[in-house]
Amino acid sequence: MNTIKMTLLGLSLCLGGLSLQAQNKPSEGNGSSTRMVMAPAMPEDISPLLVGEKVPAMQLPDANGTMQNVNALIKAKPTILVFYRGGWCPYCTKQLSGLQEARESLEKMGYKLLAISTDSPEKLSETMGKQTLDYTLLSDADLNVTRAFGIAFQAPGGYHNFLPQSSGGKNTALLLPVPSVFILDRNGIILFEHINPDFKQRISSDMLISVAQALRQTSQM
Repeated sequence: MNTIKMTLLGLSLCLGGLSLQAQNKPSEGNGSSTRMVMAPAMPEDISPLLVGEKVPAMQLPDANGTMQNVNALIKAKPTILVFYRGGWCPYCTKQLSGLQEARESLEKMGYKLLAISTDSPEKLSETMGKQTLDYTLLSDADLNVTRAFGIAFQAPGGYHNFLPQSSGGKNTALLLPVPSVFILDRNGIILFEHINPDFKQRISSDMLISVAQALRQTSQM
């Protein structure tokens, strides 16, 4: 099992283009306390949770504004957890559409699909309606969860005007997430991740399905 995890870790980091410094970062438990201190200025300098680490406690509102205990959702089913920038990002909307196409295959394998962004619940609702999505979108408008995952960074100046608006006034720190995909077991342990500082590059739906299938066949989730 450890060999399989390390193989998938190598694949995910190769695809994601993270630095060797991030790959060799020592384990810090769930790591939330250190990652919450300050977000780096550049996406290349993030220090994300890694394969084998456990995700932090999370409660986030969905598109209806209903608070969801995300850890309880993860406990019920192995989960594919996606962090995207917002419904205003064309690369994100393309990714969300691809996830919709992959949803049925992923759910047949027993996975739950969750996607988290900086958008307010109202903006999430708009995105779901425009793209006809029927999986769960969650609002991390203040980016506290994103920072706990170690994938937040300071947004460039061109984003400063509309980020507070799209987040319902909560993104006062003017942060963005590095687009990321985590596959979690029911204990919230990360089995696979794809993290790319280049927001234009996302893991393909076909690759995600292949990795998810491999994990289901070779691990106890």
